[in-house]
Order: sequence, then C-alpha cells, then structure tokens
Amino acid sequence: MLKKRLLVLFYLSCLIITAQEKDSLLIKNGIDNPSILSTHHFGIFSSRINTNFKYAPPQKTILGFNYTSGNNFHPFVEAYFPKAPSVREQLSQDKWHNRRFQFIDQETTPADYLNIVIDAVIKEFRFTANIPINKKHELGITLRSYLITKGKHPFSLFTSDESIEWFHSNIMGGEDPFGRRYYGLNQVNFSYLDRNNNTLELNNNDFFIGGLEFNHYYYPELLINKSRNIYINFGSHLGLNTSQYNASIDVGFSVNAIKKLNLKNNYELNFAIGANVLRKNLIDIKEVIDLGNNPYIGSLQSEIEITKYTKKGNFNAFGINYHIQSRYNKKKEADYYKLIGKWREINGGWHNGVYTLYTYLSSWNLIYTYGTPKYQLSCFVKEDLKVNNAPDFQTGISLKIPLSK
Repeated sequence: MLKKRLLVLFYLSCLIITAQEKDSLLIKNGIDNPSILSTHHFGIFSSRINTNFKYAPPQKTILGFNYTSGNNFHPFVEAYFPKAPSVREQLSQDKWHNRRFQFIDQETTPADYLNIVIDAVIKEFRFTANIPINKKHELGITLRSYLITKGKHPFSLFTSDESIEWFHSNIMGGEDPFGRRYYGLNQVNFSYLDRNNNTLELNNNDFFIGGLEFNHYYYPELLINKSRNIYINFGSHLGLNTSQYNASIDVGFSVNAIKKLNLKNNYELNFAIGANVLRKNLIDIKEVIDLGNNPYIGSLQSEIEITKYTKKGNFNAFGINYHIQSRYNKKKEADYYKLIGKWREINGGWHNGVYTLYTYLSSWNLIYTYGTPKYQLSCFVKEDLKVNNAPDFQTGISLKIPLSK
C-alpha cells in the first residue's frame, strides 16, 4: 500500500514538473532574441542567419514583427585591383595608403575597378512565423523588406545624422569625424559600381522585398538537458533573395548551445554561444551584382542574459550580445588594392567603403525583453566595435505573439 502511494506521489510530481516546464516555455524559452542582424548595405541583399538561443520549439505558433533602423555612411571611394602579378607584388610591399598606382588603360595597366558611396538610414521590416512541428523540430518562415530613407526626425530619432553628429560633437568622437557634415546631413546617396560594370543605385523612399527565409531547427533530447541545464540545437537554412540586384538562393547551417542557471529570488541566468555559416549565391537566378567575392559568410555570437520573474509570472530580461562576422571580400586582395578618395577633406574613414569589405565586422548588442504569456516585446541597440559605419548605430524593436490553439 505504501509503495502504491509513493508511486502515485512520484507520478503526480512528474506531471506537475512537466506542466510547469511547459508553462514556463510559454513565457520564457531560453534567450528569445529579436533579429539583431545589421543593416549592412551588402548584407541586406542576402539571407543572413539569426542565431537561435532557445531551449526547445515553441509550444504554440509564434507570429513576430521586427523593425530595425541603422545609419550607414561611407564617403565616395574608388578602388583599383591590378591584374599583373608583378604589380601586385610591388604594391604589397607598401601599406595601403602609401601605394602608387596610376591606371592608364586595360592594355598598359590592366586592373579591375569599382567605386562605392553609401549614405542612408536603412530600415528593415521582418515578418516571421515560428511553427512547432513536434517536440524536437521547429520551422521558421521570414519575409524581410527594406526602406531607404534620409533618416530625418522624428522617424529616426536615434539613428539620424543629426543625432549621431550631436553625440560626436558634444560627448565623444569630435567634430564631424567621418565627414557627414562635409557631405551634408540627412542625405541619401546609395550607389555602387562593381568590378563587372554593374550598378546598384537606391534613392530616398525606395522600398524593396529582400526575400523569404526558411529555417528548420532540431532540438535533440540529451542527458545534459536535465542534468546540467545545457541545451543544444542545430539549424538548416534556405534563403530566397528576390531583389532585382541579387535574385539568388542561399543555404546555411548553424549550431547553438545554451546554459541555464536558476538563481534565488526568481532570477535566472543564461549563457549562450552559437556559430553559423552561409553559402551565398549557391544558385543565381539571373545576373547579380558582385556583393562580395567571398562565397561563404560565417558568424559567431555569444550572449549573457539575466532574467527577473515578477509575482504575476511575467519577466524582464537584459542581455549583452557580442557578434562577429567574416569579411565580404577575399582578404588577399587587400594586399595590393589601390584606394582613391577625399582623404584631405575628411577627418577619417574616407576609405571604409572598400576597406571594411576586407575586415571582419563586430558589434555589441544591448537587448531588453519584457514577456508575458500573451506577448513578448523586445528592443535593442547595436554599436559597431571597429567603427566601420556599416551601420554606425542601429536600433530595433520586436513584438512576438503566440497564437491560441
């Protein structure tokens, strides 16, 4: 009789624990971030991968809307890429800003040529549905679109030229450190001529659909899930890019791990790390702009998030995320390219339009999330670490709503 009672109590306890775990996943499922991808002027045309730091598939289908605003600024710069091996070797002996190369014609001084100028506040709109397939699998579908703007107040309060230059002039950075005031505030100048003589040009209020993304996540059941509160998921990614400049298909793969710590006084701490790689333009549907000759884009992310649950069962979460992405162009070209720009007129960064295509990109993201069983609201700010202005400063807000079964 005693054994039966103990078995009944054990069974009821298991049901209660399972129910609590399911209920908790309706409110807080790991680190459920908004989309914090940058508004990079090349990246917006490809289907980059958002890191997934959730423990498991959602209990219900989740609909999400994500709005992002980023200030991108690169003064006009030209680049020559000599074709002759002897010239490349000669130029590689000098630092990039001391190299001497004068293009005459393709017979005398054969070289590839490109130029680029980027000045705009780029706004991204993402509509997402995350659909649970079963206890281990999840499907995510995202439609992304973009709007090119001058970034005037009040629609770009934090990311406008005026706000950023006020910060530089009064707090940090000095007066007009990158030449925004020299070229004029609140302008749209978005033009890129690639080395194949194809032109990408966008104007104020231009709007385009970037593409569709399909993300499948697998959450294996492992012993460390319960014994150490460590969760791992694997993602496979397919992107259909639909803009006129890069009609193509991308594929990718990701792996992520999350460690959960339950603390006193209704606090929770999560640590996470993730990595992904994307094969850009695996299939080109038609002729595309050269948006970087490095076919693979890889990225790493790590994050720490502290969560406080309220008496009503809602939560407030604060996260610090570090993101690093590989370069868009092959590094070896940086050994011999020749850059031409207004270096006398601009205090710094006149070369960034080309130079940063050959360096990795990194940023810090500060993320706040408020969650209830009915909705989850997040906002974030992004600051680039390498001061590459692609974007210089970025903000975003996200709303996620679970659908009732």
